[in-house]
Amino acid sequence: MKKTAAKAVKPVKPTEEKLKPKLFSVIKNYSFSQFVKDVVAGIIVAIIALPLSIALALASGVGPQQGLYTAIVAGFIVAFLGGSRVQIAGPTAAFATIVAGIVATEGMDGLIISTIIAGIILVIMGFCRFGVLLKYIPGTITSGFTFGIAVTIVVGQIKDFLGLTFDLGKVEKLFGFTFKLDEAPIETVDKIKAIFLNIGSLNWQALVIGLISLAILILWPKKLEKIPASLVAVIVCSLIVKFSGMHVNTIGSMNYDLSASLPKLTLPEVTFGRIKALLPNAFTIAVLAAVESLLSCVVSDGMIGSKHRSNMELIAQGCANIGSALFGGIPATGAIARTAANVKNGGRTPVSGMVHSIVLLVILVLLIPLASLIPMPTIAAILFIVAYNMCGWRNIRNTVKTAPKSDVAVLFVTLILTVVFDLVVAIGIGLVLAALLFMKRMADVTEAHAWIDIDDEETDPDNILLKKIPDNTRVYEINGPMFFAAADKYKYMLDDKNIDVLCIRMRNVPAVDATGVEALYRIVKRCERHNVKVVFSHVNEQPMKAMQKAGLVKLVGKKNFCSHIDTALLRAEEIERDLRHA
Repeated sequence: MKKTAAKAVKPVKPTEEKLKPKLFSVIKNYSFSQFVKDVVAGIIVAIIALPLSIALALASGVGPQQGLYTAIVAGFIVAFLGGSRVQIAGPTAAFATIVAGIVATEGMDGLIISTIIAGIILVIMGFCRFGVLLKYIPGTITSGFTFGIAVTIVVGQIKDFLGLTFDLGKVEKLFGFTFKLDEAPIETVDKIKAIFLNIGSLNWQALVIGLISLAILILWPKKLEKIPASLVAVIVCSLIVKFSGMHVNTIGSMNYDLSASLPKLTLPEVTFGRIKALLPNAFTIAVLAAVESLLSCVVSDGMIGSKHRSNMELIAQGCANIGSALFGGIPATGAIARTAANVKNGGRTPVSGMVHSIVLLVILVLLIPLASLIPMPTIAAILFIVAYNMCGWRNIRNTVKTAPKSDVAVLFVTLILTVVFDLVVAIGIGLVLAALLFMKRMADVTEAHAWIDIDDEETDPDNILLKKIPDNTRVYEINGPMFFAAADKYKYMLDDKNIDVLCIRMRNVPAVDATGVEALYRIVKRCERHNVKVVFSHVNEQPMKAMQKAGLVKLVGKKNFCSHIDTALLRAEEIERDLRHA
């Protein structure tokens, strides 16, 4: 039988992702039947988004209209320009604490500027094709700050759920410590302190409405999932408070502006100093928007068997945040729950997201004054459920059970810092800690070990991996990346000076950094001082480029860089022979 030689197959490089909105791709084969499904899905998602947008806006320290403006403007732009077929964008719980903090310290103008800068950062990230890089943010950090945000949302809503009244200037002793509430609390720790100081002002009627709302939100989906439980809770509890005469705070009693006005273009006063001061907030908004929106895209891809365009999605999210801020809204991103509801109700193209925004606009014009009847304990109950759904406690439980202790430490450090300080501090310190731990792991697995000659009596002669090494040659093999954290692993290669040739095998070195190249340079220079020749075996592409750039290839000589260990040993034998005849 004639044998045919096997052909080498070149690895196929992934095609570069298009910077083209999904809408423009799917509209080519769009059908009327799919249009009907998208319209139905868009209407249902709008009904779900209505109470959520209002609740999340109030949790963010802004008026209910700002939440609707965000869902309308950002939702439409993301659907029109986005890289996902089914993404629904709007205000999300992840931003509530950040937005509330910015509004409290920098005012609404500060929030608008921060959101616009964040949008610009997102657009730049998309054009620079950073979509793929976001997967390098460790899951432990994402889990940590997500759970931390859920905790801050719950703490922030306890006041309204219990109907508490914060008495500013009140002094009270708790557990032997004296506490005083000088101003309305902003930080989570201050809110907890204020709750304990004012627990005596509990309003039983507000608590009853809150418990009724929670019962509806928990039990209703088990029977009638098609009708949003949050909408049912809002209608039922608003009617109870309206016709029973119960003394419960409502949105109307909180003096929010509830006029049926369309979003208006808002241009804040911008100075370089203000931009510089708000950059950390803008960066946090951008990173969080990118992570949450792309996570939502991944989840929806799994549900419909599609593939999103991550870089186009980042550009769309950036444009959406700029648009939302300019028209009086707050930061927006892809909302996983609303996106999932869109898919479950038949939405398969960006048209459903655009319909969702149009329906919300109609509701804003016709029905927004009725929002004044919504009880604040109901809003708090809705946000309790949102916080529970986003916290990912099962994921944290599994991480604690199965992950290394260092990962668990990163998770809890991020979680605690999110609650005690803010997301900027939590993400910054979490990333630094995760990077340091990763470098330690890489340093731990990086090693340089000496080869033993096959004639050594302590060596198993049946080990075919061992090669015959020339008499005055030493072979060292480096395994793992050569970078600054592992620099001390190569020092002992310099100890043996009574040799003629040092052979360094680097087939398992995928990459080197400047410190790694410097370590190799020191080895070569020291060998040069002791008349020891250096031969390299199987240097991979990235290390070779780095060594060429540093002048190391020229110093050692190209002929001393061999493609295989057998060739390198032959070269070492040749060097020894030349030295004997010299």
